[in-house]
Parts: sequence; structure tokens; C-alpha cells
Amino acid sequence: MFKNSEKIVWVDFNTLESFMVDVFKGVKVPEEEAKICADVLITADKRGIDSHGIGRLKPFYYDRIRAGIQSPKTNIEIVKDSPTTAVVDGHNGMGMVIAKKSMALAIEKAKKMGLGMVAVRNSTHYGIAGYYVLMAIEAGMIGISGTNARPSIAPTFGVENMLGTNPLTFGMPSNEEFPFVLDCATSIAQRGKIELYDRAGKDIPAGWVIDQEGRARTDTHQILQDLTTGKAALTPLGGIGEETAGYKGYGYATVVEILSAALQNGKYLKMLSGMQDGQAVPINLGHFFIAINISAFTELESFKKITGGILGALRASKKAPGENRIYTAGEKEHLAWLDRKDKGAPINKNLQQQILVIKEELGLSQYKFPFEGSAKAGSGNPE
Repeated sequence: MFKNSEKIVWVDFNTLESFMVDVFKGVKVPEEEAKICADVLITADKRGIDSHGIGRLKPFYYDRIRAGIQSPKTNIEIVKDSPTTAVVDGHNGMGMVIAKKSMALAIEKAKKMGLGMVAVRNSTHYGIAGYYVLMAIEAGMIGISGTNARPSIAPTFGVENMLGTNPLTFGMPSNEEFPFVLDCATSIAQRGKIELYDRAGKDIPAGWVIDQEGRARTDTHQILQDLTTGKAALTPLGGIGEETAGYKGYGYATVVEILSAALQNGKYLKMLSGMQDGQAVPINLGHFFIAINISAFTELESFKKITGGILGALRASKKAPGENRIYTAGEKEHLAWLDRKDKGAPINKNLQQQILVIKEELGLSQYKFPFEGSAKAGSGNPE
């Protein structure tokens, strides 16, 4: 996306994952939980979702733990339980650990009862939602997950950031090389994508963000600050107003907000700003996880065959003039993995510097990255 401007260096996944495990351990995350956190982040990088991979290690986890606004140790409490449902309190622990164990609980309930749903409160950022629906797929199930987030999206006809980017994510197995995984925000773009543009020093496209007067903003770096202070807001899927159906994205974001807060008596909207009296505080996010046991409805192989037939027919349908290919959800992530599996993840200059800062602060001298000596100098091995 930004190859000409960023001085990309590719680093193998094993090295990055091992480094992240040691970083999490270095800030007192227990080893087994550190491995879960690193696995979630490296899975994003493997699938080409660079907005949610190692690029979020420092600002979303390392810095927050060191600042005392996120607990490195996860104490999961099941506060309500039934054969098909549960409510979990994460007590501000590591969101990836809370989420993985909650989806595992939903899957166990679905194995016994056909359906399982777990609602979570007092959690933290859990990485890519697709990770958890992939867990359900591996168990031969349909997976659904969503989470609320810091206020970012303005409601249709509004300019105040009220809703989070609130992904509504689905995963379904098929008989193809890759499953159907729809993992996307309910805004046109999410913070992570804007952060990618910021790291590349580029303006965002017009229409992603509006100011207090409802005008489109493109000044990426300032936007990231203004989203926090409420001076700017993301637009919902469909865009500004109703002409391009922005009310649909607004509606879906609201669905996720309700399911991420009301079922578990959790916090919502402005309560999730992460600020109180000018000080950073825990964000206390809510999530939900649904597992649907396909075998309770039909034969798994039959489901996979029909799903694969639907996806294949969509890709084989008539293409628009000048277009070479139609994709289905999950395909681009599969292609990203095929492209990256032997060369690793792309690390741009700013991320190189972040990694070296963490390495020095934690004394992780056992790691020798290919960009060392070039991250500060601005040379190295760019693509």
C-alpha cells in the first residue's frame, strides 16, 4: 500500500512472535497468556491485517500496561452461567486472553447444546475479531463476535463521536482452501487503518472523517488526536448522511454496542473514552461471542459444500469492465498468507523504531532485527 514511501523491511513471523511473547512477559503477562496475546497479533499480520498486528503492540498493550491502565494478569470471573450462555467479567485483564477463553466457553456449550453465547464486560482491546470466529470454524461451527470500542463514529446527521468502530464479525467453514470470514468495522475506516496512513505520513481519503461542522477531514495525524478529544468523528459504513445509506452502518454499529453492553451490564458510548478528569483510565470494553454447532442443523460436509458453492458462484459471476477478479470474504486474507508465509511481516520505519525502543527498554538483546542500524538512519533494506 505504501511501499514507495515507507522503507519496508520484512521480518519472519517466528522472530516477531517470539519477540512479542518476551515483550508481554517483560511487562508481567504470565507466559501462557503472553503466548495467546502474541498469537492473536501475529495472526493479524499473517492475514495481511497490518492495522491490528505487531503495529499495535506498543501503543495498545505495552504502553497501557506500563501506564497502569491495563492489568497484565487476567482474572476471568464467570458471573452468570447457563447450559447455553454465560456472562464473563474480565476485570480489565488482557483482552485477547479474555476473548479466547470466552469463545472457547461458547464453543464448549455449543458442542453440548447446539448453541453457545458468552457476553463479556470489563475487558480491553482484543485484537482482530476474526481470530475468534476462526476458533469456531476450526471446531466445525459458525462463529460470530463483536466488540464495542472507544467513541469514534458519529450517528447519521450528527458530528459527535458516540459509537466505537464496533466490528460485527462472522465466520463460516466451507469446502474451499479458506473459510468465509467477514471481519470489518461498522465505519468506513477504523482507527487502525488511519494509523497506517499516519505511519506512512499520508493524508486519508476524503469521506472517512468529519469535523464538528460536518466537513470532510483528511489531515491524518491531527485526526488521530481529534478523534480522542471529540473534535473529529469517523463516518459509518455508507458515509455521510442518508444518500449513500450511512444509516445502515450507524444501525449496525448500534446493534454491536447494545450486544456488547446491555446483555452484561457493561459500559457504553462515552463511558469508553478511556479518559476521566483529564487522566487515562481503563476503557472497560464489552464483547460477545456466539458459536453455532452446524451438526445440530445439518451435516457439516453438506454445509461446507453449499457454502463453497455459493462463494464459488459469486466469484465466477460476470465482472465489471476492467476488473479481473471478484473476491469473497476471507479470500484476500488467505492470499496475504500465501504471499507472506515465507517472508514474514512488513515492518515500516516508524514500527522499526517502536520495536527498537521496546527492545532497549526491556533489555531483549537476544533479538537482532534486519533493520537495526537502519531504523534511525532511515536506510536499510527497503522494498
